[in-house]
Amino acid sequence: MLASGPAFEVQDLYEFRPRFSNCPSFLAAALARATSDEVLQSDLSAHYIPKETEGTEGSVEIETVKLARSVFSKLHEICCSWVKEFPLRRRPQLYYETSIHAIKNMRRKMEDKHVCIPDFNMLFNLEDQEEQAYFAVFDGHGGVDAAIYASIHLHVNLVRQEMFPHDPAEALCRAFRVTDERFVQKAARESLRCGTTGVVTFIRGNMLHVAWVGDSQVMLVRKGQAVELMKPHKPDREDEKQRIEALGGCVVWFGAWRVNGSLSVSRAIGRKNINFVSLLS
Repeated sequence: MLASGPAFEVQDLYEFRPRFSNCPSFLAAALARATSDEVLQSDLSAHYIPKETEGTEGSVEIETVKLARSVFSKLHEICCSWVKEFPLRRRPQLYYETSIHAIKNMRRKMEDKHVCIPDFNMLFNLEDQEEQAYFAVFDGHGGVDAAIYASIHLHVNLVRQEMFPHDPAEALCRAFRVTDERFVQKAARESLRCGTTGVVTFIRGNMLHVAWVGDSQVMLVRKGQAVELMKPHKPDREDEKQRIEALGGCVVWFGAWRVNGSLSVSRAIGRKNINFVSLLS
């Protein structure tokens, strides 16, 4: 993990909430925010991994296990403090009822990840925005690393975009691109060959924004009727087929329409070893 982004890993504390207790979402977001702030203000140099190769100026790798110990120690300290004096008064104005189910199916390992952040403003300490919520699903292939990376980083990349306050749709597109570019760099360093599709729904006030890459899908149900919001990126789409062929690839039938006879999705985060499977190109 790069030292420029330890906040990504620390704020992933929010996603540990359902694994440990029935902690309310607004409280989980507040704890993640407080823990992130205090950890990032501390000296992290003890967790740095010594550089072994040249050409990595400007970036420092951090030992994740050591960082995790510091994070959970700080989280415990904050929880003990809040038990004595609870500092929060604000509660979210809107409540989003969510249900989650994941199944590995025939795979050896679960390669998918989901993210539910109904208290987006609390997590990022956004006081001048309408109520916001973020939900995402990432469908990994070739391993789980890409899905994990996207689930931890994409929402942080979203809020860091300059146009996020006034143009969340463009911010979502740029967040996907930044996440893709940085995971490709990570994959090159660590010899990873996995990728992930993904779909994000971001709610601001009464406006729903949807962004996706690949064939992960979202459906809106209105008065019992399904409303199509998106068209998945698949090789059997004529426009996707033409794009792939223009980039030097091919689409062939091998049990399903596949890019170069391999991937059944035409766009993904990662997998730059097949350069025409790219994000929003």
